[in-house]
Amino acid sequence: MSTRRFVLAPLALSACIALVACSQPVETGVSSSETNTSEARSVAAEVTSPQARLVATYDGGITVLDAETLEEITDIPLEGFNRLNPLGDQRTVAVSTPEGFRVLDAGAWTQPHGDHSHSYTTDPQLTEQVFAGDKPGHVVNNAGRTLLFSDGDGIIQELDNEALTAGSQDAELELPDAADETFELTPHHGVAVALGDGGMVHTEGTEDERSTIVAVDADGEETARIDTCPGVHGEAVAGNGAITFGCEDGVVIYQDGEFTKATAPDDYGRMGNQAGSEHSPVVLADYKVDKDAELERPTRIALINTEKNTDDAISLVDVDASYSFRSLGRGPNGEALVLGTDGNLRIIDPETAEITKSIPVTDAWEEPTQWQQPRPTLFVQGEKAFITEPGAHSIHVVDLSSGEVEQSVTVGKEFNEITGVEG
Repeated sequence: MSTRRFVLAPLALSACIALVACSQPVETGVSSSETNTSEARSVAAEVTSPQARLVATYDGGITVLDAETLEEITDIPLEGFNRLNPLGDQRTVAVSTPEGFRVLDAGAWTQPHGDHSHSYTTDPQLTEQVFAGDKPGHVVNNAGRTLLFSDGDGIIQELDNEALTAGSQDAELELPDAADETFELTPHHGVAVALGDGGMVHTEGTEDERSTIVAVDADGEETARIDTCPGVHGEAVAGNGAITFGCEDGVVIYQDGEFTKATAPDDYGRMGNQAGSEHSPVVLADYKVDKDAELERPTRIALINTEKNTDDAISLVDVDASYSFRSLGRGPNGEALVLGTDGNLRIIDPETAEITKSIPVTDAWEEPTQWQQPRPTLFVQGEKAFITEPGAHSIHVVDLSSGEVEQSVTVGKEFNEITGVEG
C-alpha cells in the first residue's frame, strides 16, 4: 500500500496542509487475522451454474435474496442508514457504515478452470473487513479498478479488481486487507473514476462549494482541469469510454484526455444522477430546473450523447410522471429505464429518445421528502429489472426482453437500497 497526495488548487492548498499536518496516518483496513472468518459458516458447495443474488437494506439490517426465486437466504441485523455498492468482483458488496466501507460477502461466485468454470455458494456474511473512511460515499468500478471516495476526509482508496476477483474465487473470502493506494484531497462530497492509463478523474471542492473536476495521470500529475461545473455531483461511464459528471447547469464530458461542457437548455438544469451503459454512448440523467425547491419532482429526463457536439449532446424527454434518483437504470442492450411515480417502468430508446414501452409494475407512489427514506427503487441485473415496493413490502421482477412482470413476491420488509452480484 502507498499513499499519494495530490497538489490541489491554491484555494484548497492550505486546507490540505492542515489536514495532513493534524491527522494521524490513514488507516485503510484491518489485518487479515480479523477478517472473513466464521467458525459457524458452512463450507462451499458446488452448483451447476452461477447463482445470482440480491442484497437489500431495510431499517435495521440487510437481507440477501436468491435472485431467481426471491427467497431470503440470510438476514443480517445492522443498525443505521446503510448504503450498498458492488465492489466489482460479482461476489462482494461495500456497505457504507460509520466506520467506512465494510465488506459483505454475498456467498456466490464462479471460478474459471481452463475452458470451463465452476460455480459455488456458501452462507452470506457481513465480514469484519473495513476500508476505513469518514462519511463513505461513492464507489465506482472502471478500467479494472474500484475507487472508494470518503466525503468526510477527502480520501480516495484504490482497489485492484484483479486482486478482488482472485480473492473472491476462494471458498474462504480472501480480499486485500487495505487499499492498494490512497489519495488525499480536501474533504467534500465528491467522486473519482479510474482511467485505463492508471490515472483517474476526480472532483475537487470544499464542504461548501464544488465546481472543479481534474484528470491526473498514473503519477498523480494533473493533465486536464475544468472549473465550470457548479454543484458537481454524480458520474457515469458511456460505452465509448466517455465519462460524464453532472452540474447544476449541464454536464461535463471527459473524453480523449479533454473536458468539454454541454450546457443545459435551462439556466438551472441539474443532472446530478446518471446511469451509463457499456452498450451505448448515451448517458441517462435526471433533470431538475427549480433551484429553490425543497424537493423537486421532475417529469423530464436527459439523454446525453457523448458522440455529438456539445451544443447538440443533450436531449430532454418528458416521461409524463415524476420519478426519483433511484428510478434510473439501463437495460441489457443500453435501453434507458425510468420508473415513474405512476408505477410504470418506461423503456426509452437512447438513440431516438422515444419511449418504446411502458410497463405497469407498482401502485402509484410519492417520493418522500427525505432522500434517505424508502421508495420504489430500480436495480437491473442481466435481462431482469428488480423493483422494490416498500409500501407493499414486496419486490417485482420484470423481464426486459419480453416487457412482462414475471414475478412479484412479498418480502415482509420495507426495502430501501438494493444491488446484486452475478455469482
